[in-house]
Amino acid sequence: MKFLDLAKVYIRSGSGGAGSVSFRREKYIEFGGPDGGDGGRGGDVVVEAVEGLNTLIDFRYQQHFFAKNGQHGMGRQRTGAGGEDIVLRVPVGTEILEEDQETVIADMTEIGQRVVLARGGNGGFGNLHFKSSTNRAPRNANPGLPGVERTIWLRLKLIADGGLVGLPNAGKSTFLAATSNARPKIADYPFTTLHPNLGVVGIDGREFVLADIPGLIEGASEGRGIGDRFLGHIERCSVLLHLIDATSDDVVADAQTVLTELENYSRILTGKPRVTVLNKIDAVDTESLAEKRAALADALGADVMTMSGATGQGVQEVLRALWVEIAPSREVTQKEIGEWRP
Repeated sequence: MKFLDLAKVYIRSGSGGAGSVSFRREKYIEFGGPDGGDGGRGGDVVVEAVEGLNTLIDFRYQQHFFAKNGQHGMGRQRTGAGGEDIVLRVPVGTEILEEDQETVIADMTEIGQRVVLARGGNGGFGNLHFKSSTNRAPRNANPGLPGVERTIWLRLKLIADGGLVGLPNAGKSTFLAATSNARPKIADYPFTTLHPNLGVVGIDGREFVLADIPGLIEGASEGRGIGDRFLGHIERCSVLLHLIDATSDDVVADAQTVLTELENYSRILTGKPRVTVLNKIDAVDTESLAEKRAALADALGADVMTMSGATGQGVQEVLRALWVEIAPSREVTQKEIGEWRP
């Protein structure tokens, strides 16, 4: 299934049915009086977060969603049938935005959550409604109210506990493949990852979800490359795993490039807990690795871990470090956290 995380949709709720002008006509009843019924209410446009979806691809092939109109009223005091609602089923984590793509209408974060995007118009009153002591035979009825028409955007932000960031070919996909059942594309050239991947990772009897997004390059926030398009998918993460290629000649510059692009995109990302890891240590000698690790720790002012996604060296320790940051969001006690602290 092709991945799609942004879709433009046109919606319209149903119009209310018109009220009826009718009079009771029955043998032996000379003054039957008005008996026109009200019009039915128009259908609503509703969005619902459902289980089992992880893309908005369905909205590429259908962009227009119109609810049914209410039926008009009828004689014998019969109210018109209400219009049928139309439901847009979206993945959990979908944001509903106004046409300006900035104003958030709703954030669908739970399975089963429903939000009415456009309410149907009310049905008009039939002439029975206007009967009074001074107006015994009203010949007027109301038309139904029109439905609401609007344009909205659907933007999917994957819900994951941790997010993988780094330059292209930093080993993010290899790490995800080694620690989960996910099978992202892996190759020895940049931008092998073209869309986000999710994997369920297990460590010490605990499970959490990791999201891998395409690599970031310098200038990504200005439109270079494709990584900036998917940074929204890691805004909900509890922790970021920053992978740096240990075989690079300047690991400090590589790290600063990614951090700069994260800051340019959103301060939400720079404020998240971050685990920094030198990857591919199996391809670097011990002395060079120690120098790069010390330089990186000094530049970032934080601890730097080491691992090799290909051989598995240090991977368990990195997963435990991620769990320590994720655990508070799972309401895990400090005692339990201590049991898995690396």
